[in-house]
Amino acid sequence: MSKNTTIENPAIDTATLLIKCKDQAGIVQAVSEFIHRYGANIITLDQYSTAHEGGQYFMRLEFALAGLSEIIENFEASFSHTVAKRYEMEWRLHDNAIKTKVGILVSKFDHALLDLLWRHQRGLLDCDITCVVSNHNDLRQAVENFGIPFHHVKVTKENKAEAEEQIHQIMEGNDLLVLARYMQILSSDFVNRWPMKIINIHHSFLPAFVGADPYRQAFDKGVKLIGATAHYVTADLDQGPIIEQDVHRVTHRQGVTELRAIGRDVERNVLARAVNWHVQNRVIVAGNKTVVFS
Repeated sequence: MSKNTTIENPAIDTATLLIKCKDQAGIVQAVSEFIHRYGANIITLDQYSTAHEGGQYFMRLEFALAGLSEIIENFEASFSHTVAKRYEMEWRLHDNAIKTKVGILVSKFDHALLDLLWRHQRGLLDCDITCVVSNHNDLRQAVENFGIPFHHVKVTKENKAEAEEQIHQIMEGNDLLVLARYMQILSSDFVNRWPMKIINIHHSFLPAFVGADPYRQAFDKGVKLIGATAHYVTADLDQGPIIEQDVHRVTHRQGVTELRAIGRDVERNVLARAVNWHVQNRVIVAGNKTVVFS
């Protein structure tokens, strides 16, 4: 062989397979054998069943395969016919080389938004943030300083439907929308166009203190813990499947202003974890709950 001759090896690609189905014998073997027939190597495999028998089964599997991107359509079609159909699976396959496209909606509070943008800039959030939409212009400069396009869409009682249609058109092509303290209630029509593709950060430990001004509600109740909840958005306000939560201990000495300041730290961390798990394909929705392979 000539010294100048080079051998071109196909790139080693990785992908994530998420599965949900009725638990039954043989699932792991069937999936593993299928992966093996393609010459792929399983990197990680996490699984969970809701019961010892007859429960619901969940799996998250990552594998590596040279040249996967060139045969992924064939891979999906074959898996659907030979494995998924047999076990009546709900499943999806994600090529890890393709970054999730994320659009962010925000109003005036900047803590959750800027935390996401900073993490993204530092490579700590493995996605592509395409734009930020706000019903106010206050955060334009802060967003544009990160090199992210900013869109102002004014929302009033009179133009809500038109504003939501404009937002939908701006966001079209994204895989996920994040409400980083977007202080508008989205209509059921809008939400239904993005099923389980909108994550909201709610500034309370749901199901406690739903609705407006939860820190005031928490103060009036005299709670000793305040928290935040990241959840998928559904047509029912603050009732979507919960992805992540956290709390912070407080005392009688802290007023509403202090509770809000403490809560904002909790909010940004909870939201960042939830978004990160979603873009890493670690979340499977099961009814009104989620299974998170974190």
